[in-house]
Amino acid sequence: MQPAALLEAQTELVGRVLRFEHPADRVVGDFFREQRRLGARDRQVLADGAYGLLRRLALLRHLASSAEGGTSLERRLAILAWRGDERVLLAALDERERDWLRRCREIDVQALPEPLRHNLPEWLAAPVRRRLGAEFWAWVDAVEAPAPLDLRVNAWKGDRPAVLEQLDRAAIAASPTPYSPLGIRVAGKPALQKSDPFEHGLVEVQDEGSQLLALLVGARRGEIVVDFCAGAGGKTLALGAQMRNTGRLYAFDVSGHRLAALQPRLARSGLANVHPAQLAHERDARLERLVGKVDRVLVDAPCSGSGTLRRHPDLKWRQSGESVAGLAVSQRSILGAAARLLKPGGRLVYATCSVLDAEGEAVADEFERQAGSGFLRIPARDALARAGVAGAESLVEGDRMRLWSHRHATDGFFAALWQRS
Repeated sequence: MQPAALLEAQTELVGRVLRFEHPADRVVGDFFREQRRLGARDRQVLADGAYGLLRRLALLRHLASSAEGGTSLERRLAILAWRGDERVLLAALDERERDWLRRCREIDVQALPEPLRHNLPEWLAAPVRRRLGAEFWAWVDAVEAPAPLDLRVNAWKGDRPAVLEQLDRAAIAASPTPYSPLGIRVAGKPALQKSDPFEHGLVEVQDEGSQLLALLVGARRGEIVVDFCAGAGGKTLALGAQMRNTGRLYAFDVSGHRLAALQPRLARSGLANVHPAQLAHERDARLERLVGKVDRVLVDAPCSGSGTLRRHPDLKWRQSGESVAGLAVSQRSILGAAARLLKPGGRLVYATCSVLDAEGEAVADEFERQAGSGFLRIPARDALARAGVAGAESLVEGDRMRLWSHRHATDGFFAALWQRS
């Protein structure tokens, strides 16, 4: 595509993303399906620009406001967020725009106010700063960078050394993840879906933090296990492999669309013990037959997603303090409903991909106050160590798992475990 046309496409995509009507990945995907003339390299440039803009939106909006003349705000933002060949960008600009861009790049960003440096809304920046203290800026740097590509080996079909050998033969650079015994970290952005390990169901794309969460459940052969908020089923598939394709694994979610995305992954995995079902809500009457009968329940509750900003930077602009407070109410309700399913001795795992205490520690603390002696806390470090996780002690705060992108190179996660007495 010619430089001017590519910048025009970037400008149109920026305008769509900034409406915040839908998640950014959906907006980008829809745009690419419409613009079939775009080549693979062009799509990569546009996607990188859109996500780069969302990561630094406060700063780039500030810089864009300095332009003079009739250039639209969306075009200015597209120019500032450009992640492609510099020569292509400059070829698409007139002399006035090139001069303005040069002046923007000469600005000392470190001298600007903090909100323009960390590019976070106050509802998120304030509690994370209180929690992390001097580590706050290291966390900011970590979540402004794109996430690595992590894979989970399907333990039902293969093992990590064998999969690493296959990836090497396919000229895909990969190495073991530092914590998960099933994890593989892939360098760059290879055509993974065309590789034999992926096509044969030996691997699934899954962040290492999400893998650790599934390992906390510790599912075993022949058990009845519930993934209460299964979504597209990444952790469901991990649990099914833990169970060695035995027992019954229920994948529940209120979104039929998300559960539908599980089907092709399930077919590729070779698992036959998974039973997806859409629920109306967490108190759906169909759950009554499972009350007091389940061995293990995982509740990866809907949350702000603030732990996934490396992948979904739009979330920080699509949420608010009020929406987080509303989510915390739902999280308490979902956790209470899921706990009813457990039989005595059963394990309950509550988790969120959030860095906020309000969605993690506060919800877990409230559950413990209400449950009293009915649920006994299980130290996360012990559960991780039993699952073969390396460096388990570095992944916990107190008795709970707490993952940070700047410390662990994973998405941000919280998890607490209990056993029903």
